[in-house]
Amino acid sequence: MTVADLLDRARNAKVMIATAESCTGGMVVAALTDIPGSSDVVERGFITYTNQAKQDMLGVRAQTLDTFGAVSEQVAREMADGALAHAPVQLAVSITGIAGPGGSEFKPEGRVCFGLAQIGADTRTETIDFGALGRDNVRRAARDHALALLDTALS
Repeated sequence: MTVADLLDRARNAKVMIATAESCTGGMVVAALTDIPGSSDVVERGFITYTNQAKQDMLGVRAQTLDTFGAVSEQVAREMADGALAHAPVQLAVSITGIAGPGGSEFKPEGRVCFGLAQIGADTRTETIDFGALGRDNVRRAARDHALALLDTALS
């Protein structure tokens, strides 16, 4: 899968895409918009690094953040659903995780939660523990996984 192929599939399906990113800080939308002509399928990227940004821009509930923490499938779900609700798109991917350094016993470095929201489908979430690969490598792995999720949704 190349990003250009992903964009072609979105174009052919007349699907607009939004991203909701935390630990990747815009790397997914940057990868998408690196391809000329991507503006006909990439609508926007929400960079919601703080909990307040997640609430303000995507409508993530404070109760969800308090109960489960920012790095959780529950927050990833609300981020993806919020991107879908706050942009004229049919497909949205979300990422929230701990790129490192650091982490805890319960939320280790390299844990990343993803959400995929699509018009007419149930929102899906998943967690991947990439491990303590170092900040740059975790962020790249998360970016690539989010792109693969979008690709799968368009296949």
